Amino acid sequence: MGRLVRKPQVPDLDLQIAGLEGVLQSGISGVPMANALPGDNYLERMVKYVPAEIIAGSMLVNSILQQALKLGGQAATMAGFPVITIAQGALILGMVLTPLFCWYVREDGDAWFLNALVSTVAFPFWAYLMGAVAFANHHDGNLAAILVLTFTAVSGLVSPLPRRAKKGKRDRQETTPRDGPRLVESLTG
Repeated sequence: MGRLVRKPQVPDLDLQIAGLEGVLQSGISGVPMANALPGDNYLERMVKYVPAEIIAGSMLVNSILQQALKLGGQAATMAGFPVITIAQGALILGMVLTPLFCWYVREDGDAWFLNALVSTVAFPFWAYLMGAVAFANHHDGNLAAILVLTFTAVSGLVSPLPRRAKKGKRDRQETTPRDGPRLVESLTG
């Protein structure tokens, strides 16, 4: 998840052809658009929605909790708290950290909010697959694999809406009328 899903970028078609400022050209179909950024495809989105960094941290915590559970059984405690309760708290903490991580690593053009939403929903599925202690009484490896495969395949279908290109200062200057004759006018007389 170190890279978030990118939104497709729709270029401002009015700025594509010099001299046609203000003319609507979006009805032209089949014409390649300059500066169009397609965004991420299905497979890229599917991979980027996996909250890998949060899963890695939870695996470390989970391995410590599994050791305590093996040594003390179902009644195992850590600092006076049942291990299962600590594991459930760690699961909730992972779900809180996932959107915060997406917000923290976002860049311009990322669909970080959508990425955070899908990744937060994905986290418990992956934690269940990894054998999180929070699910110790209900874990089934076959069901976990089916759930993760299904969720991951469906999550790739979630695509952010395209965004229009931002007009920078230079782009706004190019669309303003220029003083003096244009090249065509100076050549024709």
